[in-house]
Amino acid sequence: MTTYLPILTTTFIFFLGLGVLAVIAMFVIDITQTSDAVRRNYPVIGRFRHVFTELGEFFRQYFFAMDREEMPFNRAERDWIGRAAKGEDNTVAFGSSKMLSVSGTPIFVNCPFPTLDEDAHEVQPLLIGPNCKTPYNAPSFFNISAMSYGALSTPAVRALSKGAKLAGCWMNTGEGGLSPYHLEGGADVVFQIGTAKYGVRDEAGNLSDEKLKEVAAHEQVRMFELKMSQGAKPGKGGILPGAKVTPKIAAIRGIPVGKDSISPNRHPEINDAASMLDMINHVREVTGKPVGFKAVIGSYGWLSTLAQEIHQRGIESAPDFITIDSGDGGTGAAPMPLMDNVGLVIKESLPLVVDILTEHGLRDRIKIIASGKLVTPSEVAWALAAGADFISSARGFMFSLGCIQALKCNKNTCPTGITTHDKRLQKGLDPADKSVKVANFCKNMMHEVEVISHSVGVGRPRLMKRKHVRIMQSDGTSIAMDERYPYKDVLPAYQPRTTAK
Repeated sequence: MTTYLPILTTTFIFFLGLGVLAVIAMFVIDITQTSDAVRRNYPVIGRFRHVFTELGEFFRQYFFAMDREEMPFNRAERDWIGRAAKGEDNTVAFGSSKMLSVSGTPIFVNCPFPTLDEDAHEVQPLLIGPNCKTPYNAPSFFNISAMSYGALSTPAVRALSKGAKLAGCWMNTGEGGLSPYHLEGGADVVFQIGTAKYGVRDEAGNLSDEKLKEVAAHEQVRMFELKMSQGAKPGKGGILPGAKVTPKIAAIRGIPVGKDSISPNRHPEINDAASMLDMINHVREVTGKPVGFKAVIGSYGWLSTLAQEIHQRGIESAPDFITIDSGDGGTGAAPMPLMDNVGLVIKESLPLVVDILTEHGLRDRIKIIASGKLVTPSEVAWALAAGADFISSARGFMFSLGCIQALKCNKNTCPTGITTHDKRLQKGLDPADKSVKVANFCKNMMHEVEVISHSVGVGRPRLMKRKHVRIMQSDGTSIAMDERYPYKDVLPAYQPRTTAK
């Protein structure tokens, strides 16, 4: 031992000296730099502020935040999704930790004589696009929302595709084009046409009928969705950092390798409701499949103009569906002002759109898909009661893949391999294992929504109506949803004409 003591002492002094030299170097750098006032005034010590700021997200999530405190999704919501994805028991004990008195909270009106399990009905498929050459009989009311290949990694898309097939739901490609990984799992696919026309664009960036036909030739591609706007960034196009634009992604999208891909903030050829209908009908004619559009609702008078234009052309000219995104929706990268304060949230916009379509006699013709932070059974059940035909979720399915809400989606450093193209990080995501969790999450979601529907006294979820829900008010009492959002009648001008005998 005594033999090694001089060596250990020398090593200790050497590294201590290196530490002192490092501190001196940082002191000189900090006191002479001018970009950071804290470091200039408090050299070396001021550097800890940045370290603690970076670690703050970690400490809040794991040590300090209560189960219902975090944003955008709290621990209770993430834990429910995690248990559902694993197929574990999802019951809780002792009492609810949710503050039910918060204004806007939906309370379902349980029936004194709930529907017996043996009297319940299986979820029925719902036909979309009855006037199309190839309509789509959609089997599931809960589906995977738009997430593009590029924003998501290869193993993530593979897991979602296979999981969607196992669950019997559709997956939306997002605006990044159709990759082989969307198809390899065998799932039904909704192809989204973004403002940059990725995957269906010509060399000039215009919509290509030839490429539309190529995409539509895949039997799995069931519908086309025209993306008008997105909840997290209304009025702003998609943002894909250059670090994520690999040669494979560039080939699928038709863009340069390694360069930031910024989509136009709207479709240049769509200036009003009439030109939007023109494009919807053109895509439907070329593909023969149902076509609708996705939008976050802010201004809504244009929806009445759209309805009037539909009636002038004929009801068959209507979009086959409308996807309503919430103003608090998510994305991989968006400006904070748009993400925080632009666009109506789904709790206000969904009833509003349902009512406008009802008044114009279009509610049966146009199916409604609700999207945006609907990741728990109560939220999905609320959307169905409010008038939605389908619900789509992106972040819910990301959690089922293992997302830990690290908030690194735009950095290519996602620690779970979901939103990164770093091969080392992708290794942690096994598509075979995660696909089962994706399917479990979808199936358990539908089951627990059925449980709510039986509790309110109906045989299946789509039979829930606004009368089955009450909304908490600021004074601690609740109001019936059909009183807060009364059902609308079809306006006289749009009621079916009867022929006198």
